[in-house]
Amino acid sequence: MFLQSVSLWNLAFYALMVFMATLGLWDVFFGFEENKCSMSYMFEYPEYQKIELPKKLAKRYPAYELYLYGEGSYAEEHKILPLTGIPVLFLPGNAGSYKQVRSIGSIALRKAEDIDFKYHFDFFSVNFNEELVALYGGSLQKQTKFVHECIKTILKLYKGQEFAPKSVAIIGHSMGGLVARALLTLKNFKQDLINLLITQATPHVAPVMPLDRFITDFYMTVNNYWILNARHINLTTLSVAGGFRDYQVRSGLTFLPKLSHHTSALSVVSSAVPKTWVSTDHLSIVWCKQLQLTTVRAFFDLIDADTKQITQNPKKKLSVLNHHFIRHPAKHFEENPAIISDLTGTSMWVPVKVSKWTYVAYNESDKIYFTFPLANHRKIYTHVYCQSTMLDTNSWIFGCINSTSMCRQGIDLSWKAELLPTIKSLTLRLQDYPSLSHLVVYVPSIHGSKFVVDCEFFKKETRSIQLPVTHLFSFGLSSRKVILNTSGLFYNIELLNFRQIYQAFKINVVSKCSGVKEEITSIYKLHIPWSYEDSLTIAQVPSSTEISLKLHIAQPENDSHVALLKMYTSSDCQYEVTVKTSFSQILGQVVRFHGGALPAYVTSSILLAYGGQLYSLFSTGHCLEYATMLDKEAKPYKVDPLVIMIKFLLGYKWFKELWDVLLLPELDAIVLTSQSMCFPLVSLILFLFGTCTAYWGGLLSSTSVRLLSSLWLALKRPSELPKDIKMISADLPFLTIVLIIVSWTTCGAFAILLTYLYYVFKIVHLQASLTTYKNSQTVNPKHSRRSEKKSNHHKDSTVHYLRLSANDAEDSLRMHSTVINLLTWIVLLSMPSLIYWLKNLRYYFKLNPDPCKPLAFILIPTMAILGNTHTVSIKSSKLLKATSQFPLPLAVGVIAFGSAHLYRVPCFIFIPLLLHALCNFM
Repeated sequence: MFLQSVSLWNLAFYALMVFMATLGLWDVFFGFEENKCSMSYMFEYPEYQKIELPKKLAKRYPAYELYLYGEGSYAEEHKILPLTGIPVLFLPGNAGSYKQVRSIGSIALRKAEDIDFKYHFDFFSVNFNEELVALYGGSLQKQTKFVHECIKTILKLYKGQEFAPKSVAIIGHSMGGLVARALLTLKNFKQDLINLLITQATPHVAPVMPLDRFITDFYMTVNNYWILNARHINLTTLSVAGGFRDYQVRSGLTFLPKLSHHTSALSVVSSAVPKTWVSTDHLSIVWCKQLQLTTVRAFFDLIDADTKQITQNPKKKLSVLNHHFIRHPAKHFEENPAIISDLTGTSMWVPVKVSKWTYVAYNESDKIYFTFPLANHRKIYTHVYCQSTMLDTNSWIFGCINSTSMCRQGIDLSWKAELLPTIKSLTLRLQDYPSLSHLVVYVPSIHGSKFVVDCEFFKKETRSIQLPVTHLFSFGLSSRKVILNTSGLFYNIELLNFRQIYQAFKINVVSKCSGVKEEITSIYKLHIPWSYEDSLTIAQVPSSTEISLKLHIAQPENDSHVALLKMYTSSDCQYEVTVKTSFSQILGQVVRFHGGALPAYVTSSILLAYGGQLYSLFSTGHCLEYATMLDKEAKPYKVDPLVIMIKFLLGYKWFKELWDVLLLPELDAIVLTSQSMCFPLVSLILFLFGTCTAYWGGLLSSTSVRLLSSLWLALKRPSELPKDIKMISADLPFLTIVLIIVSWTTCGAFAILLTYLYYVFKIVHLQASLTTYKNSQTVNPKHSRRSEKKSNHHKDSTVHYLRLSANDAEDSLRMHSTVINLLTWIVLLSMPSLIYWLKNLRYYFKLNPDPCKPLAFILIPTMAILGNTHTVSIKSSKLLKATSQFPLPLAVGVIAFGSAHLYRVPCFIFIPLLLHALCNFM
């Protein structure tokens, strides 16, 4: 019956929307590189020593604990406190375990062993009982206060030691990183208690799913504090994102706000981190061996030799983090590196006058200095590029001043090099070094190993090639191509017009090589100059390599840089680069950036259909099918233009002042614009996806009711249609009071779920009664017609007692099916707090604070009345016409205020349900 009310064209449209949504979801959940992270293993059995907390603290936070990580002999030694190392506190995130500290803790222990425990770190971890703080924000403040107490407890463990620490370093995974930032908002918290903060896959900008106001209020408090007090916050902070593999927290949310006066914060994607170069998912970021090794190296470089603790020098901290996480020069970190190096000793000096040079070093017995005179090259070329496949940490390239055949001292240019997976490279603009007379490349004496050094001089215009990306709506049908004909080692492909998050492309690099016998490696690096989200692709040439091209962060308005594809190539190969739009990845970006707003759009479509049903009941006396009204009423032009108009008017001062006087919240579209998340036509796409979801959801609920009614009839004897319609039965007040008490004493979401189940039971019972009636009509049609007439007679002759006919029952079921769809979304959006309450039931019987309690108090009696409401009892209501008009503005409101604040959606659903219930009395 549900499918019969939909035309084939509409059915085809809904099927197309499912296909498009599937393409987007596939790109988000599967359209990324394979997991290239190496697993980190423990060399000895990991142990977690529980730190005894003060009794008052343990009583105040019964679900939380503090642990010290250790392995083998180290764990045995440190069971006897106090401690002597450098404290690091690990904070797990949403549903995270305190045992996740073991990866970095074990690697740090091995590193300490390598230096004979000259320095070592003590890794502590907080057990938050795996709370779902990303879904329920009521415990975030509690976690923050507990961490403050843990820091004070940890520092007491070092009392009396010669080099006792005065602060701790914090590593926060996911929401743990946000809790760490929230410490600064506490009244009695001293900022000096934290010397370094590293967050991993932490959504700093906004919650992934704003499911209750406690989460959004917490975010607002933390971010406002950090912005308003940026001048006074000296805490060095590093945020590491997982890249496209992390579909739980998109990387754009992890970037800390860039403030001109707050330079101690860095944000980077793991694919851009030197020596890591991989994308990580939300969990693997805590055990990815490449990333944890980088983090541990940074920790040891941060140690101050005098205090044997992490340095208090903010410049050094930032330098270390830049060295390990942003640009690695293939040298060990030095706080004050020697710029001038001595080039003495018994070495060969070989002059090189050609513009392109390659040297293959194998079993070299003597050190060799190759010198490149720059005077003649300056007249012809603008840049010089050198690379070496020997990835040691020694200096390898220098600049000489006023030299002839050899120089005793040179400027160490190795610090300006960049480490890549298979080479270290250096590009210099010659005019930036006018005092240099020679470039010197150093080849050490080696035995048993082989490496290659290349250098070439070139003009910038010959290696910088512009490639405009294809149009967004070309759908991959057209492409643009460039061919690299010259035999260079390095190219910059400028990707023009690539700046927005809704753009997505596929780049195909085809390499053809001539006369190549051995395998050659090329590196293709996508460089985004306005954010550290670079990614590298390593290809064995000749080959055809496909690269995905999409952004985590849109280009800022005041930024004029161009995204680059840096190609480190072979001079023996020719390369062809093709770019074309990827429609599936565009849909993936829509889902990635706006998928969380879908419940608001689904609800908007259902509200429009609901309003249409109420109006048809008022105008014709009959309620039309849900699918029919969804097709007729759920139109984007009823919603989007109003939201766009309001956004436009808010640009005028007088309208903004009027808006503020009315105490209206900020428009969600403005919030998205501030986060650079505005797609063209995104609201239309989401509305179509929402209508499609509303349709298939309605089909699912209708089918479920029919199946449950069939099961009811199979287990219980057939029931008849109610003879008398009573809005308030004898047991209804008692049931309502019981559910309200449940809401007050336990959890509001639990009471809402029970109310939902009661409502579904009433509808299933009505469906079963109607099915029984229709079956009896088929068996004895004459008797059924007499019963129908008798029912109509009673309906006309009495006011207080109405008889329910089959037609009225069908109308009621149509209306109830829409109400079920609306109520289902209330239950789904309140489910996170219910799950949180159930998980912590052994600690707290009553959820406090409870985001659903106010809604439950009003929704319970409303749904109790609606469960006993039939269309025949409200079609003559004076309030019905006004009630039918309300869903339209509410459908607009739920998009305007609920797409970025999902906890507001149930409020927009509840209002028409309340008016519907009041129609019984007015």
